[in-house]
Amino acid sequence: MPPRTCTARPHPRRLLLSAVALAAALVAASGALSPAEAGPQRDVRPAGPQGEVRIATFNASLYRSEAGALVDELSDPGSAHPQVIAETIQRQRPDILLLNEFDHDAEGAAADLFHDNYLAIAQHAEVEAITYPYRAQFASNTGVPSGFDLNRDGVIGESGDAYGQDAFGYGWFPGQYAFAVFSTHPIVEDDVRTFQEFLWKDMPGALLPSDPATDEDGDWYSEEILDVFRLSSKNHVDVPVQVGRDMIHLLASHPTPPAFDGPERRNVLRNHDEIRFWADYISPGQRSAYIYDDEGATGGLRPGARFVILGDLNADPCDGDSVPGAIQQVLDHPLVQDPLQASAGAVEQTESQGGINLEHCNPPQHDTADFSPRVGNLRVDYALPRTGMQVTGGEVFWPTTDWEHFDRLIGTFPFPGTDHRMVHVDVRLPVGGPR
Repeated sequence: MPPRTCTARPHPRRLLLSAVALAAALVAASGALSPAEAGPQRDVRPAGPQGEVRIATFNASLYRSEAGALVDELSDPGSAHPQVIAETIQRQRPDILLLNEFDHDAEGAAADLFHDNYLAIAQHAEVEAITYPYRAQFASNTGVPSGFDLNRDGVIGESGDAYGQDAFGYGWFPGQYAFAVFSTHPIVEDDVRTFQEFLWKDMPGALLPSDPATDEDGDWYSEEILDVFRLSSKNHVDVPVQVGRDMIHLLASHPTPPAFDGPERRNVLRNHDEIRFWADYISPGQRSAYIYDDEGATGGLRPGARFVILGDLNADPCDGDSVPGAIQQVLDHPLVQDPLQASAGAVEQTESQGGINLEHCNPPQHDTADFSPRVGNLRVDYALPRTGMQVTGGEVFWPTTDWEHFDRLIGTFPFPGTDHRMVHVDVRLPVGGPR
């Protein structure tokens, strides 16, 4: 679900340049690489050095319009959309993978079926099957009924869009648009922390939406609603993964798009605070003391723990509709390093699509999603490791159109797989005890 765009800062020479020349000027001004300068992108990952771990996030658009429909589809190993997603994964071969927009089912059947019927079967002669012995699906607030008229249209929706608007997170049924983790390394299930039920009002200084018809702050939702309203539109999950003698905490989430609301900006503000949650969680001391998980344990991440913030965070550093500075809460955090993953394909699409992309201020090589002409392409998907972790590589998997498989695996709207691109970071863990 792409965020809407806001009025962006135009290039100062926009009126003097043709569309083609403008694209080139924007790339040069922003420091972006042209497709030729960016160099070739590996379409099949070679074996990495010992001790290197590839951690990736991928919004796969594996959501369906009815509960159980994804399980039914994945039961057949010949469905085209899952084949495209599986082949993309097999080409990039992440060791640890977060899949956003993967419908949740309580039995975990969808994750098992996607693994066994797609990932564990080579989808092309150029690639090998990939196996993930460790898999986890997580419950989501999407489609969970609130029992309240959250959008204040006078009714509590009972189905479809109306139902989704009044659920704790937008969804037509519980678990739509959820997420799952696939790993070649053990997931330490007993230490997983989920924050699905954390209340928005319990975040100090929360940006609660205000009714534009009043002079009060934070009064869009009644006290009765705020007593049950959850911060996370899906879930926030701390997933510890044991990698040899070390532990890496995957901080996984998928904040609501900053769109599809009114002047109260309830989704825009929620997106900001969903991102803020991780900025607070990784901060030691009082800043994270207010946090509690679904088991009642309090506080944030243990100081010194290694982590990677992962997910479709639905916020671009300077374009789109998010609250200014929303994503900078993690990008500029002193405990976070930004690998600035890039691709040549994103630059090519800015040059070829033109339009509002030419007014964007974020360098186009860092875009991760190919949205509509009204929105343009944005950087919304992130894999951000802790400061001090040794980063050995990372990219956005967005090949250029001269790649022989482009139309089949990437394409343009309507996309064969998804409008998002996989983003990964490669880290090398030092020799030492577990953390």
